Amino acid sequence: MAERTRLVPALVYTALAAAIISSLGLLLVPTIAVEFGVAVSTAQWTVTINLLVGAVATPVLGRLSDGPHKRRILLVTLAVVLVGSVLAATAQTFGQIVAGRALQGLSYAITPMTIALARRYAPADKVRAGIASLSVTVATGVGLGYPLTGIIASTFDFRWAFWFAAAFVVSAIVVVLVAVPAGPDEHGLRQPFDTLGAVLLGVGLASLLLGISEGPRWGWGSTTTLGILAGALVVLVAWVWRETRTPHPLIRLDLLRRSDVLLANATALSIGTSMYIGISVISLIAQAPAETGYGVGLPLFWAGFVMFPISVGSQLASRIARRFAHRVSFTMLLPLGAAFATAANLLMVGAHDELWELLVGMLLIGIGIGTTYAAMPGLIARGVAAQELGSAVSFNQVLRTIGGSIGSAVAGAVIATHLAPDLLPTGHGIELTFVISAVACGLVFVGLATHAFLSARRARRLLAGEHVPHRVADVVHELEVLEPHDGGTVGDAASDGRAVTTA
Repeated sequence: MAERTRLVPALVYTALAAAIISSLGLLLVPTIAVEFGVAVSTAQWTVTINLLVGAVATPVLGRLSDGPHKRRILLVTLAVVLVGSVLAATAQTFGQIVAGRALQGLSYAITPMTIALARRYAPADKVRAGIASLSVTVATGVGLGYPLTGIIASTFDFRWAFWFAAAFVVSAIVVVLVAVPAGPDEHGLRQPFDTLGAVLLGVGLASLLLGISEGPRWGWGSTTTLGILAGALVVLVAWVWRETRTPHPLIRLDLLRRSDVLLANATALSIGTSMYIGISVISLIAQAPAETGYGVGLPLFWAGFVMFPISVGSQLASRIARRFAHRVSFTMLLPLGAAFATAANLLMVGAHDELWELLVGMLLIGIGIGTTYAAMPGLIARGVAAQELGSAVSFNQVLRTIGGSIGSAVAGAVIATHLAPDLLPTGHGIELTFVISAVACGLVFVGLATHAFLSARRARRLLAGEHVPHRVADVVHELEVLEPHDGGTVGDAASDGRAVTTA
């Protein structure tokens, strides 16, 4: 029992380590370009390759973590990230640091794996809070990773940031060995692995993110960009065809028909895209000279701290959401988070040239991320069986990554078309970026608020004894229910007459 009590804190620490490691690199791009004598656009590959590997590895490792050897898969993943960190820390060539960053990309898959472990092994009264905490560690890690990178890189050689990552991974491995049950998990999936599905999804996602990431540099109308994006579409269509016809798919796409899962995934893609349009230019504003009219002119040491309020806001929102979990449904948390993101971008449309304005904006963004991200895994968890949770949450994580990539690409395209003669963005370009982000977040808010209103009205009609033309399982999903640990879903519990209690 003691082991189970310390499981959730151990998993949170592991997920936080992974999130911090995944945030390394963006602030270091200019430094790496100078160190290895390459163009900044070439040095950007240290970020792009990390993202590509993460998008491909996340669904694959998510499915493997649904099997009986959850801890073993997590430890192997951490070991690969450790090798990548050491490679990057000892890099003497640009190719070596790119290889190291590629291996570090597996860190994106760790959070869904920890969520699957928490769902399977954590005490029943800790599952919901644990899943919410694990989900927001992504935002918390970004908020901590940026300032740590700035401090280490400006005080020491940039390679020390990767040595720090290596030490962090070693500590996470120790924590997992001590606190996570060794298994095997008797309830884990024991079925053939969908190798062809993994290859198709990997190639399709890699091509899609490559086209999105490099589109601003290659040109959106170029043959290369259009060819890669078209190829990605063809491969992903082939993957969908494959997954709907194989008896043991990598990701059960039929789960998307369940309202909770569909809502969580649609939110992940849309809110990820909307928020990251504005977030993408914050570091640029922080380091731009004051002469630009919008820049704060912070040195590298302090620039990373601008992102720290995201960590504070996400943790604050997550704790508040858990405290009022019995009063506020998951479907209400989603539009609430989108509202904070919209407010943050509206604020920064006309107020972003002072440090305090950026800090307030990032705090609001953090609250929006924390509120939204705390709800999405909970929606998925009550809509799928425990054995499918790893792959279902992994797919949600992939959609967040794709959304962030699309948002970053949109911001890059806007900035690229609004450059001053000194090649720095114009003030109009910065403001336009925030306007687009605010409008996109606002549209997401309207959609989520409408869904929440209709769901609440449907639940009230049910309680009032009125006829509701929906399946019982769909209505029960409107109540805050966690599936039992035996692997059955909430819908199963309702349909076979077992007692269902609110979380």
